[in-house]
Amino acid sequence: MKLTDRQQEILDFIDHALDSGGVMPSTREIQDHFGFASQTAAVNHLRALEKKGAIQRQPGKARAMALTSHLQRESIIDVPIYGSIAAGFAETVAQEDEGTVSIDTATLGVQKGRRVFALKVRGDSMTGAEINEGDLVILENREARAGAIVAALIDGETTLKRLVFQRGRYFLKAENPQYPDLVPLADLQVQGVMVALIRKFRN
Repeated sequence: MKLTDRQQEILDFIDHALDSGGVMPSTREIQDHFGFASQTAAVNHLRALEKKGAIQRQPGKARAMALTSHLQRESIIDVPIYGSIAAGFAETVAQEDEGTVSIDTATLGVQKGRRVFALKVRGDSMTGAEINEGDLVILENREARAGAIVAALIDGETTLKRLVFQRGRYFLKAENPQYPDLVPLADLQVQGVMVALIRKFRN
């Protein structure tokens, strides 16, 4: 995206207005600031900036433009890392706070307002789904469908497995033939549905 000097000046003016007041400047304000003879000149510059992808329309808003860079920043959130989860046999594990990891909600399709968290994988029961020990799974708190990979509480213990529905009941399935299916004796609660995986590459 290559802008003319004037387009860059207008973009900087818009950026400053959004940072200081949170409101997109009107075409009249742009006209007055740059001394244009009419609002049409301001409109034409905005159209050129939109065509080059520097700004983007936001339907339903009074001043229906926003900087693309601002929209990208708004989609980045810090997700808390709540310790680890067993990708093996279910375990009783206390929740721990191990910092945060930044994700792009727009790319992952995570809905705003929903609880999102991360857990570090321990064990090898999900290697068939390419989930390995040390990976970081990003999970969203939402209703789970059969076939989803979930962090679940089964009879009081937590684990990361695939949720399966067969013969009128739900159970958890490993992605490693060395591990048995986990069928709840009394209780099965899904705590989060996996939406992404972050892998730390090792030398």
